[in-house]
Amino acid sequence: MDTNEIQPLRDQLDELDEKLVDLLNQRANLSLTISVLKQDQDLPRYDAAREEKIFEHIQEVSSGPLIGAPLREIYETILRVMKEL
Repeated sequence: MDTNEIQPLRDQLDELDEKLVDLLNQRANLSLTISVLKQDQDLPRYDAAREEKIFEHIQEVSSGPLIGAPLREIYETILRVMKEL
């Protein structure tokens, strides 16, 4: 594979990265909204059961190659960051 073949693939990666950033920001906005609602209702901010449901759900919907521990690790990071907002 020469660089002429690599660049279009890198361009596709750049487009996906832009979409991922947009989706992560959308997720962050929803997380912030939920956080405010929980605060207004005197609910705890962290819900371990909900977090486990998220992990289960992402495993169910992933068709691979990203599955198992690596996918969970990515989502653990995403959820940690969302909690820190």
